[in-house]
Amino acid sequence: MTTALSLPAPTSVAVWDAVDGPPRSPVRARLAERLFRHAVRELPVRVVLAGGKRLGAGGPDAPLMRVIRPEAFFHRLGADAKIGFGEAYMTGDWDSPDPAALLTPFAQRLSVLVPHPLQSLRRWVDASRPADERNTTAGATRNVQRHYDLSNEVFAAFLDESMTYSAGLFRPGVTDLATAQRCKLDRALDAAGVTEGTRLLEIGSGWGSLAIRAALRGARVTTLTLSEQQRALAVRRVEQAGMADRVDVELRDYRQADGEFDAVISLEMIEAVGAEYWGRFFATLDRLLLPGGRTVVQAITMPHERMLATRDSYTWIHKYIFPGGQLPSIPAVERTVSEHTGLHPVERHAFGQSYAETLRQWRAEFTRQRDHIAELGFNERFRRMWEFYLAYSEAGFRARYLDVWQLAFAKPTTDGARNSG
Repeated sequence: MTTALSLPAPTSVAVWDAVDGPPRSPVRARLAERLFRHAVRELPVRVVLAGGKRLGAGGPDAPLMRVIRPEAFFHRLGADAKIGFGEAYMTGDWDSPDPAALLTPFAQRLSVLVPHPLQSLRRWVDASRPADERNTTAGATRNVQRHYDLSNEVFAAFLDESMTYSAGLFRPGVTDLATAQRCKLDRALDAAGVTEGTRLLEIGSGWGSLAIRAALRGARVTTLTLSEQQRALAVRRVEQAGMADRVDVELRDYRQADGEFDAVISLEMIEAVGAEYWGRFFATLDRLLLPGGRTVVQAITMPHERMLATRDSYTWIHKYIFPGGQLPSIPAVERTVSEHTGLHPVERHAFGQSYAETLRQWRAEFTRQRDHIAELGFNERFRRMWEFYLAYSEAGFRARYLDVWQLAFAKPTTDGARNSG
């Protein structure tokens, strides 16, 4: 399928190009250096500082980190480690031939990298999340547009032909990403019971891949997005697939949705909802779902105790990639569904290592397309920002710190019976 893609000017250049020179705080920089040396001394990595000083417990084949500008690196860590580590990569203060492999051991020990007594100081040293990034209706639109309205061309440069921007499902024998994405879409549609004649609501359109797949089954689809760029391309893709009479792509917040549906699906959109709105999100699914219907939510999750410890933190990911984002935990989802809906769980499936492979393939293709991305008007700072984002995410799944689940819930029939079949 060939598609004419839009080529908007980058709208968030100020975000990634506004990284100033390293902040100056000699005391905090010295403390950051001591903590970093402590953190890596038993990690299976090799850290080489400018001048030849070596840190880490890794052998000659261990992942390599080159700290090119140690003074700038430690000053950034001292100012705010959760943001400064990624900014230091963006600016070239450190580098690695394989950042995902390097970051994986860090992710495996994330909860103990900082000595426990110092973790209690988080509330005083962590930056606060900006008030304008709360996911109110207006705030959610701004947050989504900062990421998804970058340029359809950028996403097309590294996604597979289906333009699917969520975890593929690598079943045994599946190695190519396009097939893995079809496996994921089909599994979600099966879990939601989507067949001929199903009235399906999708919350979070992406570029239309699930809506088209559902329409090919004979479903009637309404799909919602807050991204103007996504909607424009999704509409064209739906038309080119010959499914315009079966799919409506609406620029609308989930809270504004109305109608009655046999099934509701949302793939990796809950991460953008914000913890304070999780109850509203699931209550909306319940409200829109007909009795006896099913909803499927695909969610990236983190360990519950880490979610509780970091839920108020402002991180590099928030600042540069997903403003307003918050990963849930499985216990948080289960409790929210129980407290705010009449839905009951019927199925769940984890496939985190498939996400690690998805991210590996995205990152490899993104790297191969670096010249094309530069031609689109996105500079080296942007490229390094996205390389770090993809590698950081891949490491989280490799380390099993992060996971991804398809969670299916059912709404009781009008007589109160539970449909779990």
